[in-house]
Amino acid sequence: MNESVHALSGAYVVDALDDDERTIFEQHLPGCLDCQQEVASLREATALLADDSALTPPPALRNSVLAGIKTIRPIPPETTNEGGADGDEASPAIAEVLPMRRRGFRVGKMLAAAAAVAAIAGGVVYQTSQGNENPPIAQLSPVEQVLNAADAEKVSKSFPDGSTASVYRSKSEGRAVLLTEDMALPPPGKAYEVWLQDAKGTMIPAGLMKPQGDNRLLLEGDANKATGVGITVEPAAGSKVPTTEPIALFELDEADA
Repeated sequence: MNESVHALSGAYVVDALDDDERTIFEQHLPGCLDCQQEVASLREATALLADDSALTPPPALRNSVLAGIKTIRPIPPETTNEGGADGDEASPAIAEVLPMRRRGFRVGKMLAAAAAVAAIAGGVVYQTSQGNENPPIAQLSPVEQVLNAADAEKVSKSFPDGSTASVYRSKSEGRAVLLTEDMALPPPGKAYEVWLQDAKGTMIPAGLMKPQGDNRLLLEGDANKATGVGITVEPAAGSKVPTTEPIALFELDEADA
């Protein structure tokens, strides 16, 4: 069996074979377990690529496709097994010259097949949810799930040096996120600790901010039970209870939707 027949599986799945190739491959398929498994796997994966809504693909997709094309098994050239008139070794068969329009159509379909197979081989699946402009929740990080929640509420504070801090809370997620921009670094050996304040005024530890101006911190604890969020300056390892007055206190009942 010519090894080139096995290489037709990817093009067969995306309907990029001409009539002769399709006939040859379909005659070969029932007797080849490897090709049957590969066709079944590729059909399952290509089904995920279908989408009736237009969407700009992520930049990484192009690099993944171009890298994957290099791994596609090429179809080796056909050669004749008969010697020349003088008994010389077999000479390569002369390839059939196809009309320009047919060749252009063929190349285009093969490139489409290569791109689809390369995307599958690289594990790239890009889908959207119909009728939903927001990214699917399953693809979002916990921080982004709060920020993108339909019921997310925001309360912000500005500091004298021009830096800002904002708290986002989603009751449907039961969580809150603290975002800071250009915030001054804590004193040496200290850290900014964040607290959830309950209805009795008790401060519950909710996490330590990283020693950098910009933070995206998912707060620990049940944000639905909190009435406020505070930031204090504490030892670098944190404290169980606040040891200083808050440098910022966010009243969640003042949050904007």
